[in-house]
Parts: sequence; structure tokens; C-alpha cells
Amino acid sequence: MKRLQTKLPIKTLGDLSESEFDENSYLINDDTLIRRARHAVFENQRTLKAKDALVNNNLEEFGKLINASHISLHYDFEVTGKELDTLAETAWRQPGVIGARMTGAGFGGCAIAIVDRDQVDAFKKNVGEVYEKEIGHPAEFYIAEISDGPKEIE
Repeated sequence: MKRLQTKLPIKTLGDLSESEFDENSYLINDDTLIRRARHAVFENQRTLKAKDALVNNNLEEFGKLINASHISLHYDFEVTGKELDTLAETAWRQPGVIGARMTGAGFGGCAIAIVDRDQVDAFKKNVGEVYEKEIGHPAEFYIAEISDGPKEIE
């Protein structure tokens, strides 16, 4: 089998930019594998952009990237399912939500939503009601607080 030549040096998916992936995705020649690889490349780029957004205190952009991640997990990686989509999509419509997406292993696992502190009770009520109506059993909510991150212990 003859290998197709590209303009790119050999790279891992994590090394590719979005445009490099788009320009060369035809080399994969399988729609499902293209979507899976697209998710990996674009998710890596979203992570880099998310870091920049946080460093620049741009929570609005950070939230958009979180939402885009969930959408990619749904359409490109196909690991979300009705339960996770219901949680994320309902969260997006709530006041005070910066962003939401599935987290963990997928296929019915957990979702995370970044919510303004003063909107948490309304968020739990509203999302919980929609989830129970759509899924047939109650959702569980865990409130996490952000700490100052890892540091060296002296």
C-alpha cells in the first residue's frame, strides 16, 4: 500500500492546529475516524485556548469553550447520551451559567456546570426538574468550590 504524501512532517494529533487537521483530514478516508480525530485535535486546541482565557480572566470565552467541548463530545466523539445532553443543554439555558459539559467517562456519567454562586439553588431546582421529567429519575448535584490550586508544601 502506497502512503500518501503530505506537506506536513509526521505529527501526532495533539500537535496539529485546527487548520492543519482540516487541510489533511481527507487522508483518513473514514467519516467516523475523521470525526473522532477532529474531536481530539480541536479539544486539544480548546484546552490551550481555555488556559489563555483563564489567564486573561475571560470567563465568557472559557464558558464558550466548555460548551463547544460538550458539543464535540456529542457529535464528533459520540459519547454523551440523552442523560448527559439533558444536563448540559438544560444548564446552558440557566441564568448564571458560564458553561457546562459532560465529564468523566461519558455514556451517562457526570456533567459539570460552572454557575454563579448566587444562582446555584435555582440552577439545581430548574435543571433537576427538567432532568427528572426527561429521564424519569432525579439528578444528583454536588457543589464544589474552587481552591487556589496545587502548591509546594514546606
